[in-house]
Amino acid sequence: MGEVKQIRTLKEIPREELFAPGHRLCAGCGIPQLVRLVLKAVPGPKVVVNATGCLEVATTIFPYTSWGVPWVHIAFENAAAVASGIEAAFKVLERKYGYKRPKVIVFAGDGGTFDIGFQALSGALERGHDMIYICYDNEAYMNTGIQRSGATPKGAHTTTSPAGKVIPGKLERKKNLIEIAVAHGIRYAATMNPAYPVDMYNKIAKAASVQGPTVLHYFTPCPTGWYFDPSRSIEVARLAVQTRIWPLYEYEEGKYRITVPVKEPKPIEEYFKLQGRFRHLLEPENRWLLEEIKREVEENWNRLLRLAQQS
Repeated sequence: MGEVKQIRTLKEIPREELFAPGHRLCAGCGIPQLVRLVLKAVPGPKVVVNATGCLEVATTIFPYTSWGVPWVHIAFENAAAVASGIEAAFKVLERKYGYKRPKVIVFAGDGGTFDIGFQALSGALERGHDMIYICYDNEAYMNTGIQRSGATPKGAHTTTSPAGKVIPGKLERKKNLIEIAVAHGIRYAATMNPAYPVDMYNKIAKAASVQGPTVLHYFTPCPTGWYFDPSRSIEVARLAVQTRIWPLYEYEEGKYRITVPVKEPKPIEEYFKLQGRFRHLLEPENRWLLEEIKREVEENWNRLLRLAQQS
């Protein structure tokens, strides 16, 4: 990875817009901020491959489109596979005819990444295709009815893991997407959050500079599925970082770095009480699960600290 120009303030972000207003994503959704920054931070020509999901259905309602770049709609399960084919085709065009190869960017939700599209993603990473794979993670199948996914955190209420007398929400842990990606031997991977746009822009720019596959994991607030006021979307996103629930870090050429250190974390209860999907965890009968979640959050943070210190 060569030298990448890093920004320090929002004023340094390019003003050009390649993602049009007027899309139909929900008020307070975190996805538009992601797409706007990606299309700004990735230089030169680019092609977007978009798996079925919230982003796809809300930005290309016929006969309209919000996209100012070439865009391909792909099924839930094969975004990374189709992106691999597009990238391979452009390699041939570059070799035979001298075409400038565009950067291939994949956008897929947690359902299309952690679960349905996992095999295709693993194959693309193993083969080493030159692409940026971005998972916008709203921690459930929001587009199809708020069902739990492999990205749904422990304790969360969804329509298929309802919090009640039988179970207190989802009982399984969330998959660790970044560590799964790193295990494939890729050069760069990182987590991102809309409350920290400068950090996010710099990570996108780094990913764009890499020849080969990179993975970016983006925290996507979802007022509809998380049951909070849309005006508090960035507040919820910031609390996810400040409570250490969503650590901001990057893996680069074998080294880990925590990009937003949180020395004095806020109580996890502050994050949970803003969201209807977690409020049941604040009831006395679910105290055991709340404490279990706190232990796991702290264990994960300490693990990242050790990895960063060893790098």
